Amino acid sequence: MHVQNVAMRDFERDYAYCEEARPTDYVSERGTFQGYRRKNGSVGTRNYIGILTSVNCSATVARYIAEAIRKEDLAGYENVDGVVALVHGTGCGMADTGEGYANLQRTLWGYARHPNFAGIVMVGLGCEVNQIDFLLEAYGIERGPLFQTMTIQDSGGTRRSVEHGAALVREMLPEANKARRGTVSAEHLTLALQCGGSDAYSGITANPSLGAAVDLLVRHGGTAILSETPEIYGAEHLLTRRAVSREVGEKLIERIRWWEAYTERNGGEMNNNPSPGNKAGGLTTILEKSLGAAAKGGTTNLCGVYQYAEPIRDKGFVFMDSPGYDPCSITGQVASGANIVCFTTGRGSVYGCKPAPSLKLATNTPMFERMDEDMDINCGVVVDAGQSIGDVGAGIFDRLLEVASGSPTKSEIFGFGDDEFVPWQIGAVM
Repeated sequence: MHVQNVAMRDFERDYAYCEEARPTDYVSERGTFQGYRRKNGSVGTRNYIGILTSVNCSATVARYIAEAIRKEDLAGYENVDGVVALVHGTGCGMADTGEGYANLQRTLWGYARHPNFAGIVMVGLGCEVNQIDFLLEAYGIERGPLFQTMTIQDSGGTRRSVEHGAALVREMLPEANKARRGTVSAEHLTLALQCGGSDAYSGITANPSLGAAVDLLVRHGGTAILSETPEIYGAEHLLTRRAVSREVGEKLIERIRWWEAYTERNGGEMNNNPSPGNKAGGLTTILEKSLGAAAKGGTTNLCGVYQYAEPIRDKGFVFMDSPGYDPCSITGQVASGANIVCFTTGRGSVYGCKPAPSLKLATNTPMFERMDEDMDINCGVVVDAGQSIGDVGAGIFDRLLEVASGSPTKSEIFGFGDDEFVPWQIGAVM
């Protein structure tokens, strides 16, 4: 099979809304992990201080602030995982209304309130479209000891801004260090589901195994977020059958229609995915890839459908609209509240995330062995060792609880996560 002799055509879907929705079989005794309880009731799996930017113009200063906090500054603050600057490429040259602006504001708000951050310093330039005060007013965020803002123009330029920002971080450290892990229910886990660098084994080993882990998490009261709307295209009718209501199912189809129109007006098509690497791994059209990708969501009810970076309000299995571009999709999931990530890969993706730890699940044993320093779990044992999907899924669930309790992932050991913050940009750059 080659791209020149494989074609994708449209086909009729029977959405069969809610026909396969079933009551969830919750466990009587829920699993636990060691998490950070926050004052608003949310629970973190990590304890970072974050430097966020309102605009790309403040990105360098934000990085310099994080770099100014040296190892000796963190000495004695053993409960603080680190200081991370999460910068992006937008925030100005854009309309101050519409989908793109709303995406950015929801993303920044989601990170500003994320339970894996003990404190936040938000840095702006001062004259950008995405004004910090507009964001605070729109989302009801109040400044305080653990949430501070500043602009470069008001602070007196680069050097003074870096000094001021670093001083704000140092003031936060003692309070951030007061956080302590405690025993909490697995219901406080919100898991981002992701696949990238996929191959033909993705839909056979890693994705169904992750789906089995998701079923366990939901039965323990937790939440799992499936995303990447272009990568469920052609399999969306399998999800609408599990919708808890027709309204939830129709919200998913509305997102599918939006993507059809979005790609068409930009001269693209929904079959622009799989990527060359996916095709080299044995995938043909997006329809084949989507069948495997949807398997990450397990078998429980679809309880909600959300916009990009919209706060997740439902427990259980939910869907968040996003592109198929992994860093961009996970950025939205974390903004929505994911405090841990599972990323399946067949070709070998070396993604990592801050502030939410990310586990990499290999679809095949040869790649796992070749890239063992990057891969956390080998799901290839389903094929070459005869292990069941259920057993591998149970192992993934157990490892999730360990990582949520502080055990580092392979990407955390490497220090990944500073450069993977990619808000979804929509609309004209002006």
